[in-house]
Amino acid sequence: MSIDHPAMETARERIRAERLREHRPPSSARGLHHFALISSDVETTIAFYQDLLEFPLTEIFENRDQRGSSHFFFDIGGGNLLAFFDFPGLDLGPYREVLGGLHHIAVSVDPSTWERLRGKLEAAGVAHQIESGASIHFRDPDGARLELLADPLGEMYGSRVL
Repeated sequence: MSIDHPAMETARERIRAERLREHRPPSSARGLHHFALISSDVETTIAFYQDLLEFPLTEIFENRDQRGSSHFFFDIGGGNLLAFFDFPGLDLGPYREVLGGLHHIAVSVDPSTWERLRGKLEAAGVAHQIESGASIHFRDPDGARLELLADPLGEMYGSRVL
């Protein structure tokens, strides 16, 4: 499949000119309450996110929509949560990237934490890729793509995005 890169750049520039506002109004949202992903094993997920990535578990209770299923939450800073469901007995398949689905979750950490977590990922044998010296891409135990980004919130590779 051939991609017309100049046409794509022209489209991005058109969208930027038409849709990006010089004086952006405030958002109607207060913030992200939580992302919700699916876990194949609650204890493995907790070990990965709390012990390896240092995101504290904040709560676990039964999922109101599926009896026997757990809904549990991790603090990812800034008043934001990363949540999981397990669905025992539903025989769900592995993570897949699909249109309309999740590509990855990027979490901002300070540079010293980024270095520490990089070392922990390496020590744990978690396959990862480092980009631009500030970004680590890897997968969780169920295959969901994650990124630890040493850039401050609202910045991406030195550019302000917020």
